[in-house]
Amino acid sequence: MADSSELKPSRLFALLSSSGMGHLTPFLRLAALLTAHHVKKMTLFTTTLKSPENHVTSSLSLLPSLSSPPLSAPVTDMTLTASVLPISRAINVPNYIFFTSSAKMLTLFVSFHTHTLVGSKDAIEMPTLEPIPKPWILPPLFQDMNNFLKTSFIENAKKMTESDGILVNISKTIEGKTLAELNGGKVIEGLPLVIPIGLLPLYGFEKSQPLAWLDDQATGSVVDVSFGSRTVTKAMWNGVQVLAWPQHGDQKINADVVERTGMGIWVQSWGWGGEAIMKGEQIAENISEMMGNELLRIQEMRIREEARTAIEQGGSLKKRLTELVEMWKN
Repeated sequence: MADSSELKPSRLFALLSSSGMGHLTPFLRLAALLTAHHVKKMTLFTTTLKSPENHVTSSLSLLPSLSSPPLSAPVTDMTLTASVLPISRAINVPNYIFFTSSAKMLTLFVSFHTHTLVGSKDAIEMPTLEPIPKPWILPPLFQDMNNFLKTSFIENAKKMTESDGILVNISKTIEGKTLAELNGGKVIEGLPLVIPIGLLPLYGFEKSQPLAWLDDQATGSVVDVSFGSRTVTKAMWNGVQVLAWPQHGDQKINADVVERTGMGIWVQSWGWGGEAIMKGEQIAENISEMMGNELLRIQEMRIREEARTAIEQGGSLKKRLTELVEMWKN
């Protein structure tokens, strides 16, 4: 176990994130957690939407010229891997990738370029792993011509094998089997160590929004409706069940993780957002079913308590972060 000595003041950690809140919020949580683990100097970069590669390149290339402190270990958003890794190699510093989605989504991400998706196959099959059904994956990835999503998906995945490690915002409790398969070489050869660092505690501003009306309601009697992708990284932490209705991106694969681990339910027949119109009665029926399911409630509270125990002294997340910081120090 490492002692509580601080990271040398001559060291700088750079965290590079895309500007989407689904990516930026986990980076803020990670920065706050690293600060609590004796990392006293960090720089957070975000990208412009129009030209992320140029923005990151020009920003990161300035760091080696700083007299103090020099760059130590960039932690890079998964969507910026292909842009940042060549720069970190050129200036001879290690580079870690922060994969802000689930470990199951990581299996698809890193192996995507090894599969032929155009055609009539109903699922992506991977050795020793469960197939990923085709309807769970965004349609642009199946097009036989290149598009921005498909090109960036492939380029970033290929470069990820050159990184020094991959951080995932998930815990072994939730996706232990998938993490073992990733680190056991069953998904793709040459993948660096995948390190679970979740569930990350909420960042300061996320905890300071009291609602007097909400506080007056009975426990478990309020439904929170989210039209974005920001609430899961909160649902698990607070012990709240999820009725998943994927709208885009990685949400179908993450919805499968939610259902398999007993954190909620996913009505697959609803499809992607916009594919079908659901009546209020249908939604209400599933909400009632979920809120009345005692097994879901027990599982969600168990995950909530495990997440909190993990960040306490001697907890699993505390140990992993200590080991990670020690590795960076050396």
